[in-house]
Formats: sequence, C-alpha cells, structure tokens
Amino acid sequence: MKKKLWVGVGVVAVLAVAVVLGLRSIGMFATQSVHVANGAAIGGYDAVAYFTDQKPVKGSPEFAEEWNGARWLFASAEHRDLFRAAPEQYAPQFGGYCAYAVSHNYTAKTDPEAWSVVDGKLYLNYDLDTRTEWLAEREQFIADGQRNWPKVLW
Repeated sequence: MKKKLWVGVGVVAVLAVAVVLGLRSIGMFATQSVHVANGAAIGGYDAVAYFTDQKPVKGSPEFAEEWNGARWLFASAEHRDLFRAAPEQYAPQFGGYCAYAVSHNYTAKTDPEAWSVVDGKLYLNYDLDTRTEWLAEREQFIADGQRNWPKVLW
C-alpha cells in the first residue's frame, strides 16, 4: 500500500513539473526579470526606437548591450549609448512581459509590434488584439500591473 502511494505521489509530482515547464515555455510563468525572445530582450528590437522613431525597429548584434541579465540590441550606436546612459528610461515596463498579462497576475510573451508609450513609459502586449483591449482600460491595467510586478515572477 505504501509503495503504491509513493508511486502515485511521484507521478503527480512529475506531471506537475511537466505542466509548469510547459506553461513556462509559452511564457505563462517567468523566472527572469526581463522577457527574452530570439536571444534578446524585446525579441531583438531596439527599445530606444519606440521613443525616437515612434515605431518598432530591429536591432543589430553590432550594437548590443548587456543589462539586467539580458542582451539588448539597437539599430545604432547612438541608440545603444542612449540606453546605456538611462536604461530604466527606455526599457519596457514589467520586464517586457505583456502588460495586460501582468495586470492579471501572470506573464506572457509579447509581440514587438504590439506596443504603447504611456506617460513616457514603454508597454508591450501579447498581440495587437490584446493591445486594443489593454488600451481601453490602460490606467487601471497599469495600476494593477504595478501592484503585481515583480511578484508575478517565481
């Protein structure tokens, strides 16, 4: 009887680990403070360009910077240097995880094309549909996200 109980506990533990790893692989649970996709923060997009060019611009490995445990890519040395001087000013809020998800107390990956700058801060969303929903109540979602961040990381 005890042996069957231990086998059952073991199976449950293995299944729980598999579920968590599966959810982490799609971005539902995060362990790092910066969301990394394609080997770089913001999936390799230039964080400064959202402010200077008002659009997402792919960065280049030629203009890389390490910050907060992640590799950040920039379209130019000028953008890299602006980021280097004030990374908190340019880095997306909530570590680049979906702002809507963080406001609902979980993490999700983001689409660099689904972005907003609100009060001088960059926010990213899972996709353009999520961004539309987030924008409809952005003040509330920002406040909720600030309450949840960084507790949503584990």
